Amino acid sequence: MQVRVRYTKELKGTLSAPPSKNYTTRYILVACLAEGESVVHNPSRNDDALALIECCKELGAQITDEGNRIRIRGFGNAPRMPRKPLNPHNAGAVLRFLLGIGALLPVVTFVTDYPDSLGKRPNQPLLDALAQLGVRAESDNGRLPITLYGGNLPGGLVRVSGSISSQFVSSLLFLAPLIGEDILIEVTDGLKSKPAVRQTIEVMRKAGIDVTARSDLLHFFIPGGQSYKPGEFFVNGDYPGAAAVLSAAAVCPGSEVTIKGLYQDEQGERAIVEVLKQMGAEVEQGNDYVRLTSPAQLNSVEFDGDKATDAVLAMLGAASFARGRSRFYNVENLRYKECNRIDDPVSELKKIGVNVEGLKNEIIVQGNPDGYTGGITVHSYNDHRVIMLLTILGLRCRDGLTIDNAEHISKSYPNFFSDIQRLGAKIEII
Repeated sequence: MQVRVRYTKELKGTLSAPPSKNYTTRYILVACLAEGESVVHNPSRNDDALALIECCKELGAQITDEGNRIRIRGFGNAPRMPRKPLNPHNAGAVLRFLLGIGALLPVVTFVTDYPDSLGKRPNQPLLDALAQLGVRAESDNGRLPITLYGGNLPGGLVRVSGSISSQFVSSLLFLAPLIGEDILIEVTDGLKSKPAVRQTIEVMRKAGIDVTARSDLLHFFIPGGQSYKPGEFFVNGDYPGAAAVLSAAAVCPGSEVTIKGLYQDEQGERAIVEVLKQMGAEVEQGNDYVRLTSPAQLNSVEFDGDKATDAVLAMLGAASFARGRSRFYNVENLRYKECNRIDDPVSELKKIGVNVEGLKNEIIVQGNPDGYTGGITVHSYNDHRVIMLLTILGLRCRDGLTIDNAEHISKSYPNFFSDIQRLGAKIEII
């Protein structure tokens, strides 16, 4: 699918935030890890959630979609031997979370039908950590396909590198209560994307799990003899998706947009509020909403991208129209996402005429408040965050932009295009 984004003067109106992708997957997972019936309210129907549901059904969970909620009867600490390889499609978090749960089984194989995306993402640090629990793995240097030989895991100390992805740490945290003995997790080489680990701990605690975490999130203690408790779980609005809408409004002078359902929770991408304020937008955050009024001109910004990994590209979109030089640093882990989120989007921005440079660990952009000509087709790399970035650019290109493979927006925000159309964005689905 292609999407043609045309020059848009302003965005106005009110939206409900999409349900959080990260909270949806975490709540579905803990519901599957509980014995008994749980309900997940306001879940996202993104590709990651659907992939997790598919895999968890194969592991023995009974899952029923009831419209604005999902009813789940979990398999507890005894997942069923799957009848076929588990395929998380292009969902990195789903793969890594289930690699931990799969360690409980005598044997399980993971594959993907996205060999050029998820198939290239590294998992060796997690496999090395599972090996300390006696799990043997066969893989392509830590990449899919992966077969685990586990079961009867002991407790004790597990060390895992956090330098590539926090998902390795979250995977071990989800697994730990199911082992039956005390587990100590020590994170080496620092930890990327700490807010995502805080979300994991928050969700585990809501499911009745006792987790002790040191303030630096480099040491964790999970007592043995625990079990996940079924319950009613409510999914918050999604800040990463909202960040793209707010950034789109910010680059269109005269815009006034309100997004409801955004709470002050553990999502690091909440930082979009302060970043856009620093750039000159008027942003009001209430208990359950964010309201933005765009300025006549945006200012440049410097930001530690590791604090809000999934909002960096949306921020980059706004910075492309700001006066001055913006810098997003500490972002090397963006290279290990659905695509290389430094080199790949920078390549497309340069085609548009943006003065931008991607370095090993940062992105630097010299914004142009006058906008760009556009009138070209740009490549999305099948990445939902790149699609959102290019949409922001297209709104202020005089001749618009055409984005290829835009159907991959469904990875996190299936209604993204229809939502911003409701605000006045001129978008044509081809």
